[in-house]
Amino acid sequence: MKGYATQLRFSFAAILFSAVCVAQTTSEIQEPDRDVTPDQSQTAAPGAASPSGGGKPTATPVGSAPVPQAGFFKRFFRAYADDWKGASSSSEPPKYRGYPMPISSPPFPFQVWPMGGTPWIGYPNSTSYPLSTALQTGKSGDWWKKANIQLYGWVDVGFNLSTSHDGVYPNAPAAYPQQSDKLTLDQATFYIERVPDTVQTDHFDWGFRLTNLYGFDYRFTTASGYFSQQLLNNPQANGTIGNKMGYDPVMMYVDLYIPQVADGMNLRIGRYISLPDIEAQLAPNNYTYTHSLTYTYDCYTQTGINATIKVNNHWTAQAGLSGGCEAAPWSKYAKLTGNFCLGYTWSDGRDNFYTCANSVNDGKYSYNNLAAYYATWYHKFGDSAYHMDWETWYQSEKQTPNVNNPAAAPLLITNANGAYCPQASQLTCTAPEWATLHYLTRQFGKSDALILRNEYFDDIRGQRTGFQTKYTEHGLAWNHWLGSTLVFRPELRFEHAYNFPAYDSGLRHSQLMLAADVIWFY
Repeated sequence: MKGYATQLRFSFAAILFSAVCVAQTTSEIQEPDRDVTPDQSQTAAPGAASPSGGGKPTATPVGSAPVPQAGFFKRFFRAYADDWKGASSSSEPPKYRGYPMPISSPPFPFQVWPMGGTPWIGYPNSTSYPLSTALQTGKSGDWWKKANIQLYGWVDVGFNLSTSHDGVYPNAPAAYPQQSDKLTLDQATFYIERVPDTVQTDHFDWGFRLTNLYGFDYRFTTASGYFSQQLLNNPQANGTIGNKMGYDPVMMYVDLYIPQVADGMNLRIGRYISLPDIEAQLAPNNYTYTHSLTYTYDCYTQTGINATIKVNNHWTAQAGLSGGCEAAPWSKYAKLTGNFCLGYTWSDGRDNFYTCANSVNDGKYSYNNLAAYYATWYHKFGDSAYHMDWETWYQSEKQTPNVNNPAAAPLLITNANGAYCPQASQLTCTAPEWATLHYLTRQFGKSDALILRNEYFDDIRGQRTGFQTKYTEHGLAWNHWLGSTLVFRPELRFEHAYNFPAYDSGLRHSQLMLAADVIWFY
């Protein structure tokens, strides 16, 4: 545990040092005044100017002496103090186009029902954390506000107590805390981003995002072609595959917002999070610390181009091309892959139905080459504090090597399981699986939420988890926020494999886990 604590201190210090270096270097840049998109933060950052002011500096009253500028670190820590006290200079509600935002963040990870591959067209950006606040209130604050560039990140540290103890990753196939009874640096991230203003409809705007992730969770986000030698084809002395900790540039993309198309169109080009799913890889974008099996074993990221068109307040359509799931276009596993999604919102924004054909290609066995079809329904119960999410998907891979036939062994790809085909004589077979996942949540005040998760997962040929079995998983979690910069998420999780002992390295049918994490934003 001492080693993990040391690693945590070193990783956060390195990230914070990098952020400060970028900030101090950029603060020396002197740029001419020009028309740019104003800062569009939904909620003013602690100690920052109100977004309703369009990102312009507040004028010093006539006859007043200039106020001495506080140092960077004083502004940085004052932002935390203001956030935890609930201080905010924002007095006007954020502007938006469309239905009202159905839920609040915090305590939930989003305010508008999730849709991947795009910013929420018609809604303002709500990201604003202490590092950006410190930059925007410094001597070069006007430049940061006009440029609308934000630097931020977080450190996510988790711990669990589990009934599984055998092997290096005994909690698997559960994710992400696969090590039992250990303190783990799950994620240390650093973001550089600019979010386009999609509320306005009179001019083109653009944005970008670079997400750097270090920690244990790189094992789940790695795509072939992006530093993947850390994980793929990297056998360890203890019999596992890949380094325990690693780095991954999870997102690297540009956004091009064109308001003249329908009610607004966004083109995203680069590496982005796969479009469907209630959950997401990045810790704050998830309801709970652990992830469902439904989420763990589907597509994570794609690299390509995706178009999102907001037709009207009801309909949103998406279409894109990529190199496939978890494959950079230059990877040997890349395949030209299409995706098509359609969302329909009604009941004044309280209901949304989102369906996707996420990976449309030949569907043949390769590294995570999943043919996947999703349907998700989001619903808020009137004006109450309750809402629910319900997702179901079906996936398959054709011509998957048969693990029961020795002649199929040369066809297997590292980190891409084979299938338990119906007949031992078969060289390959189609490996399907399906899952359904339900969340029910209840908000308590501005800072707390209770989350109940239930799911059913049928790994019909054992290709996703490595075990040919049906699973159920049930979890109860509590989220408690301090301001918007610190969150504590304990949970209790029970899961059962019906046809095979999948847990504790294949020794147990069931697993009980008490887990918790803390996310500190900067």
